[in-house]
Amino acid sequence: MHKSVQDIIKMKKEKKKISVITSYDYTLASLCDKAGIDVLLVGDSAGMVMLGYENTIPVTMDQMCMFTEAVSRARKNALLVSDLPFMSYQSSIEDAINNSGRLIKAGADAVKLEGGSIMAETISTIVDVGIPVMGHIGLQPQTTMLSQGYKVQGKTIDSAMKLIQDAKELEEAGVFSIALEMVSHQVAQIISESVSIPTIGIGSGVNCDGQVLVVQDLLGMYDKIKPKFAKRYMNLSEDIVNSLENYKKDIETGVFPSEDNWFSMDDDELKKLREHIEK
Repeated sequence: MHKSVQDIIKMKKEKKKISVITSYDYTLASLCDKAGIDVLLVGDSAGMVMLGYENTIPVTMDQMCMFTEAVSRARKNALLVSDLPFMSYQSSIEDAINNSGRLIKAGADAVKLEGGSIMAETISTIVDVGIPVMGHIGLQPQTTMLSQGYKVQGKTIDSAMKLIQDAKELEEAGVFSIALEMVSHQVAQIISESVSIPTIGIGSGVNCDGQVLVVQDLLGMYDKIKPKFAKRYMNLSEDIVNSLENYKKDIETGVFPSEDNWFSMDDDELKKLREHIEK
């Protein structure tokens, strides 16, 4: 059995740190799950990492369902959370419920959506129909980037108080956890100590209850954006390019394929074939 929402909530109570990885495809998700990652997040950042968009705004529900299905086939142990993309939940509560249901049918255990107190009623309604929700405050890529740009949140008393209030209202609305993206580490710590549900940090310091990174960032595969908070454990992009250059060179020089890489016909059968062709 894979982890449940209650398992993740329990981890905070037991003071166990929660590992979250954003993953979008079967192959990498399988490896993340094998490594024992607690939560797999199918983020709408797939639009940038997998589809080459400039931001997350163009991502559709159909695309999120496709990525969710792929990751759901890979996971055996982790909880699976999937993002509701831009305008799949903001226009009406009915849309929010229907689209949340689509992600659950695609294999997710829970959905994630951006927004503070303004989304409390929507979240409460989704939870009431039986779908767990992860909140997301701080930098909200779907909307904050449109108005403010790429800025750390919670650096003034007013913005800090707003974030703290948002977190409390999301907890009251029924979220089982809250992602804190690019929140000053002091405010992230205050929020983490103020709510009973887990906080998952994205560039918000060590005192969150868990941390999340995009697997391609962690492995050094995505070079277009290199956020400060994304620690690189490998630099696979260079290794992959080097491997591909060697592959091209081997083809050009005749090194590949070698006898180890091809299949042979039985000598007697080959002799019969040649005799048949020569008739």
